[in-house]
Amino acid sequence: MVKHPNKWKEFIQNIKQNIYIVYLAYRHPKTPWYAKAFSLLIVAYALSPIDLIPDFIPVLGYLDEVILLPLGILGVFTLIPNQVLQECRVMASRTPIMLRKNWAAAIVILLVWISLATTVLFKWVI
Repeated sequence: MVKHPNKWKEFIQNIKQNIYIVYLAYRHPKTPWYAKAFSLLIVAYALSPIDLIPDFIPVLGYLDEVILLPLGILGVFTLIPNQVLQECRVMASRTPIMLRKNWAAAIVILLVWISLATTVLFKWVI
């Protein structure tokens, strides 16, 4: 039962727009290195076709899209200087969103899952 489908569409569109702003801030020369590093992680995770928490897991599967990703965006926004953030917002509003799935990020997330599974497996076997 979906009561407010337009609210969800707006929420999703807002996340996409903010990811694009984070991407533009990552490429901005006045963004500090630590903000660029965190921005890279957030954008790579957002564009990865593989989620850290797979969507088929009930409730937790969408936790990253609904909670973790917005929190990550908010965290990046606090690290980026206000002037840079404003410039990136203006650029994002003038240009269409041009981001694609990031297969390199997918490989990193897949390796994290494999290493976690291997660690758990070795803990149980040993």
